[in-house]
Amino acid sequence: MAKRKNQKRRSKKYQVNNRQLKAKRMYKDTIFRMLYHNKENLLSLYNAVNGREYTDPEKLQVVTLENAIYMGMKNDLAFIMDMNLYLYEHQSTYNPNIPLRNLFYIADEYQRLVVRKSLYSTVIQKIPTPRFLVFYNGTKEVEDRSEFRLSSAYENATENPDLELRVTMLNVNDGHSSDLMEHCRTLKEYAQYVARVRKYAAKQDVSLEEAVTRAVDECIEEGILAEFLLKNKTEVIKVSIYEYDKEFEEKKLRKAEYEAGRQDGIEIGRQDGIEIGRQDGIEIGRQDGIEIGKRILLEKIIKKKLKKGKSTEQIADELEEDINIIQKVVEKLKSQI
Repeated sequence: MAKRKNQKRRSKKYQVNNRQLKAKRMYKDTIFRMLYHNKENLLSLYNAVNGREYTDPEKLQVVTLENAIYMGMKNDLAFIMDMNLYLYEHQSTYNPNIPLRNLFYIADEYQRLVVRKSLYSTVIQKIPTPRFLVFYNGTKEVEDRSEFRLSSAYENATENPDLELRVTMLNVNDGHSSDLMEHCRTLKEYAQYVARVRKYAAKQDVSLEEAVTRAVDECIEEGILAEFLLKNKTEVIKVSIYEYDKEFEEKKLRKAEYEAGRQDGIEIGRQDGIEIGRQDGIEIGRQDGIEIGKRILLEKIIKKKLKKGKSTEQIADELEEDINIIQKVVEKLKSQI
């Protein structure tokens, strides 16, 4: 009992001043975020990821910063459990910059958690241990589990960076991370719903709204996220259309960036080739000029020695040159007379 009270006191000391953190509907939610705003669903996800069997959702202390936004991107879910601070992100676009984004988020979280404490105290101010996870369901093929590191972005690589931040990425597409899916029903059904939307949206003769509506209706009929979809059907359809459009636009942007990069690469390569050719031409010309100069000088010397009555053998011996070369020059000079 004393231990439980002690844990409760420790948990309370991380309470955030929420007066400034009321939700602002500045950005549309994602289905993932809507689904896991429910504490029971979030606890189920936490248990599946960490191999726990908690049953009381109130043990989760949600500390998501609704206004912690960096360049249009916001933290999806943040909560404290067992003295750990978890930052959960959902991504439908492969993004290796997530460690840097999480660095900004965690700095905001810690600043609010210790806002009433003095960091100049002689006593160390304890903070919950951070844990970073990304739930990825984009179309790029990735491993079921992978890791991003902040140090990968450093200009000067080092084996032991002074500042490191590791983010675990879990592939939550339908058919991946089977063990995780089996332990979290909502995540498995979420993956099935997303797969259904993509399947119908890919059809040329179906509008996006029709595709999403069909996916929602079928999932309800088949018991896939049925309660959640029934309760939030209108908003789910609206948000799903927004999400798919955003994903499609990001794909087009990536394709355009790739094509622009490829064209830039070709042009740079062409210019480099011209410059290399120019430099090679200068070098070749320089070398040819040196050779011609040597040949002219050799002819002048040999001509003078011939006038003095020197034989080919004598000239070759005095100049320490191959007799065949001297012979060719002598023949050339005689032909000019």
